[in-house]
Amino acid sequence: MKLGQWLGLIITLVCLYVLWEIRQVLLLVFLAAVLATALNRMQRQLQAWGLKAKLALPLTILVALGLVLGFFVLIVPPFLQEFRQIATLAPKGVAQLETWLDQAGTVIPGLGRQDQALPERLVSQLQPFLEEIFGNFFALFSNTLTVFLNLLLVLVLTVMLVINPQPYRQGFIRLFPAFYRRRIDNILTLCEAKLLAWLTGTGINMIAIGVVCGLTLAVLGVRLVFANAVLAGIFEAIPTIGPVLSLIPPMLIAFVDDPWKAGAVFVAYIVIQQLEQYLLVPVVMAQQVEVLPAMALLAQLTFALFLGFMGLLLALPLLLVGQILFTEIIIKDILDPWQLAEPEPESPQYLELEPLLEAQTPPLSE
Repeated sequence: MKLGQWLGLIITLVCLYVLWEIRQVLLLVFLAAVLATALNRMQRQLQAWGLKAKLALPLTILVALGLVLGFFVLIVPPFLQEFRQIATLAPKGVAQLETWLDQAGTVIPGLGRQDQALPERLVSQLQPFLEEIFGNFFALFSNTLTVFLNLLLVLVLTVMLVINPQPYRQGFIRLFPAFYRRRIDNILTLCEAKLLAWLTGTGINMIAIGVVCGLTLAVLGVRLVFANAVLAGIFEAIPTIGPVLSLIPPMLIAFVDDPWKAGAVFVAYIVIQQLEQYLLVPVVMAQQVEVLPAMALLAQLTFALFLGFMGLLLALPLLLVGQILFTEIIIKDILDPWQLAEPEPESPQYLELEPLLEAQTPPLSE
């Protein structure tokens, strides 16, 4: 390799290392871009209804700030209070579950805890993985200063992107060659549309599932309904894995009271998820990019392992953007038009000698 190639390789590795070190900041920037996309859409809708741009922008920002303030005033304090109680009751629920398994093992052989080797090995192997994934989630409620600074950064970036988005968009487009900039602009517009569809559908799903789960737990008499309903709504943003995670806290709390109540919670959550898949998702997610379930699950596990809980939460929008970029740039712009510069030479045509010999050979005289 020449000196220039070595320098290029070193610069590339340094850039990748820097990006890896600031990966959490990049996730916050991506979250701010998604929120700014939604607010820009709201601003354009207000202008379409006849409101002037000078009024639409401040009104959009005020609505966004009002929603954030209302969330932290009305939702966060009671949630944190009940969440601490969940952290206290969950170990008691686990102990109650173990006691119930011991009692059931005397009636149904093999259902007790006689053989603890395999479960203990599984728990010991899964514990570091789960701590790596969800450590940031529990830190989210324990480190108030970090949470405040992260939210403040997201809020400031979102407002800046809403007030004047074009310089940031044009600056990103200028990173590409001049002949390809119009194409990149179209791809960004496509990403914006799909992110809006995902954000709208996910928001509706989160509110609907949170309300339905809260009402169901209240009917069943499970304690700490509000915190469990909020957790169900938050985890609804995580496909496949989220519904399973949202089921664990209410089941453990129900086990503290009575095992039958935990079974009722399990059945109720399964029914709610099935109704969501067949009734709610086809309606609110009709315009979303189709993502294969296996790809979504692999993306969630990968982003969660390397980026923590924020990576798990943003796995689907990151996958949507990555899928659009791969389809539009790699497949449509590179692979589909890829053809050989010149056609392959055809095999040489050999002369058929038999007709020539017949024409040159005189007929035999009788």
